[in-house]
Amino acid sequence: MEHVSTTKTLLHVLREQGFDNLLSCVEEVSKKYDIEIPQMEACYKSSRSRSCQQKDSITVKHHYQFDVFVAAIDFQIEELNSRFKDEAVELLKLSGALEPKDNFKLLNVDHIYQLAEKFYHLDFDAQDLHHLRTQLAHYEFDMPVNERFQNLSTISELCRRLVETNKSKTYNLIDRLIRLVLTLPVSTATTERAFSAMKLVKTTLRNKMEEEFLTDSMIVYIERELSENIDNDTIIKEFYSKKNRRAQLQ
Repeated sequence: MEHVSTTKTLLHVLREQGFDNLLSCVEEVSKKYDIEIPQMEACYKSSRSRSCQQKDSITVKHHYQFDVFVAAIDFQIEELNSRFKDEAVELLKLSGALEPKDNFKLLNVDHIYQLAEKFYHLDFDAQDLHHLRTQLAHYEFDMPVNERFQNLSTISELCRRLVETNKSKTYNLIDRLIRLVLTLPVSTATTERAFSAMKLVKTTLRNKMEEEFLTDSMIVYIERELSENIDNDTIIKEFYSKKNRRAQLQ
């Protein structure tokens, strides 16, 4: 996540200051290999066949700098921003404080507390947050020196070890936060599957489908591994149990 943030910064610096350096490199290579390059201060023409397409207001340098160079960088920045939003980057950074690798080298109780307070406020009320701070004070000194928690490398291993040693009861709020963090990849994958499924479920012939019916259809499609285990008779019985029906489905 730190590399994502620095990459965004470097792209902004390249956008503002990188074109002149790139142009000088291109001119150097062109002279070395006798490659003809256009006059940068000349008026740019988008086509040689039609004079009406000539843009007298911009130069060749302006075209390559803003219509090509800056446009390409803006596209990359937009892609990074859409995939790694500031809130998501912060969430993953704070989650890293729970990593047990290298003898809990990344352990930071302030980041763990901030993670619960800011991103999981529905799962931790004010009293929970107060007790979480107390548990973190013990957790900070206990984990790095506890022999049963050495040589762990992932948060999932930490979660299992907490259960095996009954520490999940001692640090029940930290255990709850770890389990919430472990659902992040599942949540992301489910969201991506939902967008993919939408194109298959809501076709041009179903474009007037109401939102509730669309949601139900997508759940059945996305979780089809589970729905395949449900037989029709079970669905019919559930349907009849809600109220009496005129139509006989069996």
